[in-house]
Amino acid sequence: MKKITVNCPTCQKPVDYVPENEYRPFCSERCQMIDLGAWAEESYKIPVTPTAEDLEHIMDELDEQSGSEDGKQQSNGYRWQ
Repeated sequence: MKKITVNCPTCQKPVDYVPENEYRPFCSERCQMIDLGAWAEESYKIPVTPTAEDLEHIMDELDEQSGSEDGKQQSNGYRWQ
């Protein structure tokens, strides 16, 4: 089996990507925990294209925050059709 070497995503140190490395693709538990912490703190984000339903939900929340009476009036005076 050919040995594959990758760079640790955290510190960029070369790491052998083999089953014996329990922290792969990381070089150590420390680097693995740093990465986990970044995910937990939402430092990483996966881009998503919002759906029409998502946009409608956002518009409803903005209307509630702005105090719009009919739920369709924008703060700039335009009305949603």
